[in-house]
Parts: sequence; structure tokens; C-alpha cells
Amino acid sequence: MLPMVLLYIIVFLYGIIIGSFLNVLIYRIPKKENFVRTRSHCMNCGYQLEWFDLVPLFSWLALGGKCRKCKTKISVQYPLVEGLNGVLYVAVFAKYGFSVESLLYCLLFSALLALSVIDFRTYEIPEGFNFFILALGAIRVICDLSNWLDYAIGLLAVSAVLAIIYYVTNGAAIGGGDVKLMGASGLLLGWKLNILAFCVGCIIGAIIHPIRMKVSGEDHQLAMGPYLAAGIALAVFVGDLFLTWYLGSMGIAYK
Repeated sequence: MLPMVLLYIIVFLYGIIIGSFLNVLIYRIPKKENFVRTRSHCMNCGYQLEWFDLVPLFSWLALGGKCRKCKTKISVQYPLVEGLNGVLYVAVFAKYGFSVESLLYCLLFSALLALSVIDFRTYEIPEGFNFFILALGAIRVICDLSNWLDYAIGLLAVSAVLAIIYYVTNGAAIGGGDVKLMGASGLLLGWKLNILAFCVGCIIGAIIHPIRMKVSGEDHQLAMGPYLAAGIALAVFVGDLFLTWYLGSMGIAYK
């Protein structure tokens, strides 16, 4: 029990460190700022953060959510993204153990988390995230060559239909980034889980988006990325269980 607890603590710490980097990407990519060379700084006064200001999660708590120098409030997004990324990493390892799948899914969730926040704010999914997820899918295929056809079909099963809708409506019905996201995730998940992920994402969006518009009283443009990301995450965690139950109820064996 103790070694497992220590492993989860290490995984969580690693997750919040990656989460800290995600915050850098979330802020700088839409502004087209360099996220490698430029030092982290306060967005209000320009104060360059020291190492003790950059300890994921704990620095924000220690500073009371304020800049050390100018005392400007620091968005709660920072600890939320760091903490959520850490929790997701622990959840993945709890389900898949110490495996290649765990590594791939942890990296997948980090990409989904960052692109969701960016898409929510800008209505655009940066190309780099989709290419990153596509690369994860390629690694998954290499590690599971016996099922390569499932992944190959997954690459096109959802994205091909969405691509047709995109071109027919000239991008009015679906965004190009959403099309690429479902193609990349399909190569990683396989066609069955990816179709489920898309359906779940659409259902979540159909429920939450009208509520957001009703509460705010504004006509929000629909950013599908966060909802598709949620569908993908749920497919990773419970997709196999759901499909086994659902198809089994119809007398069809899953896998």
C-alpha cells in the first residue's frame, strides 16, 4: 500500500509540474509569445518570477493568489489547471497502472486541458496540440500493431464526416480544429471509443452550452473543443465499460 501511495504522490507532483507549463502555453500561444526562452513574469507589473514563485500550486497558495511585488490578483486558473492536471494523472495511473497507456493518456489529458482553455477563450484550437495528439496516436499504433486497423479506421471514422460538414458549410457548422482533434484522438483511441467520445462530447455541449447562454444572458459562440475533450476523457476512463454493457445488452460482444 505504501509504495502505491508514494507512486501516486510522485505522479501528482509530476502532473502539477506539467500543469504549470500548460498555464504558460495557455497564456502565450494565443499571443504568439515564445514559451521557451521568455522568463515567467507578472502580467501586470512585469516582475520576473523567481524559482520560489514558480512552485506549482503551492506558490499560488503561499502568496494568497497575488503577485509578490505589485499584489495584483493572480487568476485562479493557474492552481486549477495545475491541480486538475495532477488529479487526472493520478486517475489515469489508478486505472491503467504503470504502462505505456498511462503515459500516453496523461500526455493526452494535458493537451486536452490546454486546448480546451484556449478554445474556450479564442474559439480556436492551436494546430500544435492536434499534431501532438496525432503523434501520441502513432506511438499507440506502434505499441499495438496487431490492432492497427482499429486505429486507422479511428483516424477517419469521425473526422471524415466532420470534414465533409466543414467544407459543405464553409466552417459554419464545425471548426477545422475540431475536425483535426477527432481525427487525432481517433488514431489514439480507436474507432469505437472515438465515436463514443464524439457522441458524449456533443451531448455534454448540448446540455451545458444553452445553460451558459441562459445564465449569462449573452449569445455565446459555441467552442466545441472543451466538450469534445470531455467526451474523449470520459471515453478513456469508462468507454470500455459502457460499450461492453451497451453492446452486451444487444447480444454483441465488445472487442
